[in-house]
Order: sequence, then C-alpha cells, then structure tokens
Amino acid sequence: MSRNTPPRSSGQPGKPKAGASRKGAQPGKSGKVGQVARPRWSAKPARPAATDRDGFTAQTAPLAPGEPPVAAEPSAGKAAAKGAAGAKGAGGGRAGGAKGAGGAPKGGSAPRAAHGAGRGGAGSAKAPRPPRAPKAAPAPRGPGGDPLVGERYEVEVGAVAHGGGHCVARHEGRVLFVRHALPGERVIAEVTEGTTKSRFLRADAVQVLEAAKDRIEAPCRFAGPGLCGGCDWQHVSPGGQRKLKGQVLTEQLAQLAGLTPAQAGWDGSVEPVGGKLPAGEVPAWRTRVQYAVDPQSGEVGLRKHRSHDVQPIDRCLIAAEGVTELGIESRDWTGLASVDVIAASGSSDRQLILRPLPGEQLPLVELDKPVSISRIDEQDLFHRVHGRNFVRERAAGRTWRVSNGGFWQIHPEAPQTLVAAVLEGLDPQWGENALDLYCGVGLFAGALADRVGEDGAVLGIESGKQAVADARHNLAELENVRIECDKVESLLPRTGIESTDLIVLDPPRAGAGRETVGHLAKLGARRIAYVACDPAALARDLAFFAEGGYRPVSLRAFDLFPMTHHFECVAILEPAGE
Repeated sequence: MSRNTPPRSSGQPGKPKAGASRKGAQPGKSGKVGQVARPRWSAKPARPAATDRDGFTAQTAPLAPGEPPVAAEPSAGKAAAKGAAGAKGAGGGRAGGAKGAGGAPKGGSAPRAAHGAGRGGAGSAKAPRPPRAPKAAPAPRGPGGDPLVGERYEVEVGAVAHGGGHCVARHEGRVLFVRHALPGERVIAEVTEGTTKSRFLRADAVQVLEAAKDRIEAPCRFAGPGLCGGCDWQHVSPGGQRKLKGQVLTEQLAQLAGLTPAQAGWDGSVEPVGGKLPAGEVPAWRTRVQYAVDPQSGEVGLRKHRSHDVQPIDRCLIAAEGVTELGIESRDWTGLASVDVIAASGSSDRQLILRPLPGEQLPLVELDKPVSISRIDEQDLFHRVHGRNFVRERAAGRTWRVSNGGFWQIHPEAPQTLVAAVLEGLDPQWGENALDLYCGVGLFAGALADRVGEDGAVLGIESGKQAVADARHNLAELENVRIECDKVESLLPRTGIESTDLIVLDPPRAGAGRETVGHLAKLGARRIAYVACDPAALARDLAFFAEGGYRPVSLRAFDLFPMTHHFECVAILEPAGE
C-alpha cells in the first residue's frame, strides 16, 4: 500500500526469515509490492438511513418474539425493499450514540450540514417560479384503536429480549415488553405505549409480586419506572446483568445465524471488565455523557426512556470521575438544548460541547476545572470556543487525538481490552497485509501496523472526514499505514485489492451487511476479526460470512457497559475449509 508519511525506524522484533510468504500484495502504479492504485472518487455518499434509539432503521428493527415478518407496504416503493447496509453513525456505540447512550456517532465529529450555492450567480435574471401548491397533509399512520396507556396487568415475566432492557410477558395472548422486570418474576405491569390494535405493548413493572434472586435495590434513585432511561439494569446484580446479556447473545446466534454457543466458539460467558467493586457500589465508567437541558428550569438531566422529557439529576452514578468533578448538574444551563461532557481517560483533557437553543447565545461557563469548550450551531456545524477542539486518549501504547466529540470507546478500559482481543485472535505476522474497516481514529490500524512491521501494510477505511484527519495525525510516523476517507462499501471495490491476509472490521450498530460481507469473503483472508456492539447485527453478518465460506472459531463478549443492556463482542473467523 502506498506510503503517505515519513519513514520510521526499523528494528521490529519477530521479523521472519528471508523468503517468508506474503499474500495479498497488490502492485499499484508505482509497481512496489504491497501498494494499491489510488481510488478514483465518485459522487458523495448518500445520507445514512434514520435510526431509532437502539440504532435500528425501519428495515433492520427486530421483530417481536413470535411475530411473523411484515411485507412492505406498496407506498413504500423501492426504499422499503432495500436492506440497511450499515452506514456509520449510530451512537451508541459504541454511543452512542455512540456505543452506548451519550456517545458521539462513530467515525468522526458532530454531523455537518452540506452547503452549496444555488444555480445562477449574480446577474442572472431568471423569472421567479410560481409558488408551489401546499402538499396535502399525510394521513395519520399507526395501529389505531383505543389507547391502553395506564392500564395495569398482572403478568408472569418470560425471557429477556434483545434491545431496550426489557423482558417478554403475555397478557391474554398479546406480547408485552416489560422494563424493570426480570425473567421468572410475577409483576404488575403498567402499559406505557400501545392501543387495543397494537401488535405488542410496552410496559413498566410498577410492582413486584414475586422477585427473582438476581433482583437488588437500585443504587440510583433516578432509576425506575417513568424516570431516567439511561440505565436498564440498575435493579439487577452485576452477575445477573451478565447472565441476561449472555442469554440475549445466545438467542440472537440461534435465531439469526443458526449457531449454538459451541459452534460459534463461545464459552457462554460475558466477561467483566475492570476491578471488582464492593457490594452496592456502581462502576463509574462512562467517560462521555450527553446531558439534556430542561427548557423551563435550565437544569440538566437525562432523557426518560423513549421520550424527549428530561429527568433532572444531581449526579449520574455511572459517569466517570472526570465527568463528575466538573459539577455540571449544579449549574444553570438556560438557553441550551444539551451539554456533552468528555473526560479523556488517557489525559487530563476535559471538553464541553454545547448546543444552544435556536436564537440563543452561549452562557458564560465557569467551572472549577480546566476545560475546553465548543459549540454546535443550528446547522450542526462544530465551532471551537475555548481551548482545544480535541481530547487526548491513551491506549495500545499511543496517544490518540479525538476531535470534535468524535467516536472513542466510552469505558476507559475498552480500547485496550478490544485491541488485545483482536490481536490475540488474528495473531498478525511480520510482513502480512491487513485491512482496518470503519477504522475511526485508527486504533486497530495502529496496533496491526506494529505487528506486521515495515514489510507489511495496513489500509484503513473510514467515512468520517474528521476521524480520517485524526487517524492520519495519530499514525503519521507509520509509513506502512494508509487511511482513506469513504464508505467501506463504496471504496473497497475500487481499491483494486483482490486478496489480503487479515481483516478487522468494527461496523456501526446496523452491521456491515450482506454486500460488504460478501466482498470481504472473496479476499481470502486467513483470519477476520469482527468487533460488534450489537448482537443481532453480529449474528446476521455471521450468517452472511457463512454463505461466503467463513465460520467463527472464537467469540468473546465483554461487559463494557454495566447497568445497561449493551455489551461488546469480538468474533474471529476463518475459512470453513481449514
């Protein structure tokens, strides 16, 4: 692959003997081994499909247990027939948005609006167009029927369901997705969403008649029915939370990939990350928190579940110490819509990202700790107000610049944990070529580059422009790394790469999709590492890899988001014939 940075010193340990095999090198225009031709750029990528709070599009949202697939409505046209290909950007997840609520979209800065001049410059004298007739208001859509919100039913709670921190119950043949409950419990469930014609209802367990053994008193006083929606499992012991996540992964593997845990190379456990805490103490792991601002009082809080309503709080128990020490909850934020707080785990960097309400000015911000401040305007453009527009993180032996609130794993131990799992599974060798897809600011690309050495090469692909700029900065001293900016599904077929040794992909919550997975399977990699923040997307893509001749030989799950339903997986795949 072509070099875009100055050479670095040699002397990497583990260099193989002369004549060692090197697969996947593709000659580029320069004729050097391991290079690829620089791609030609095409049209701008399409806007990603809209997603819900769990990162699903209208086409990828999971069905309720036992629910038959619903055919696309005729009015949906071609759009309903297209599967979601996994454009970068749910949050989640990784946060938010990020993986996990409160994170920025993976792969870059806050979204930016497109700008362009209209046709015809100064001096053009085209006649004005007549005003268009207003469009008729669309007919209301929905299940109809009489509302059932507030109705209470005594139910026996069944298995945990994927997404949302709810369990499945039934009342008179109708499915209820019940939060604040546990499998095996008998509870009074109060309906929060649904009508007499809804396919299923959503509900909260407002009274527990028979408790499960893993139930505990919620440590956070803002956790519970009708309160903060940030945590799903405050009422569950840490071990019980990991068991629930393991059950979700087991179900998704079976339903979507047709795999048992043994066939997936998984021991069935969700591994804890971080030291053991005293009973009743909550791990303070979230280094990035997005606070919503109550428009009436100016108080900050967190959104209620599936709602725009704000639950004011005086402290978030899962927020990292670097977030808590800023005292965001004790100040008046009138005039703002949200306050994002970033506390870097690898440095003392602290950053606030403020989003004013339309027409409002930024308030004067005075905090007890040094902090950089940026704002996001009404066009979603990012502006530096004070200090740096980036924070410095530390992982895998390097310092990483992450700008404009871009994606970075929000658990302080997550980057190192995931890099270690990927390297252990891939076992990179000196001189090998590797692809790092959806590479963000270059975390895995940097780790791979160190292992494949100067005789190897790594190509990273990322769609976020700011993330690409950060990745190039972070890996500037590595001459065996190249980072390109485009969607993976658009750029990869144009690189000219026909084979490679290793692949690592860390797609957004919707997954990589059939088309991208099919292309990757044709590259003949000896091993593929798939980093997943959503078990359903992972299972779907494992099924696509099976169609391409790859099978999982190892699967690990990590509890990187305690108190929530989220967790992270690393799957290692090999050609099925080996």
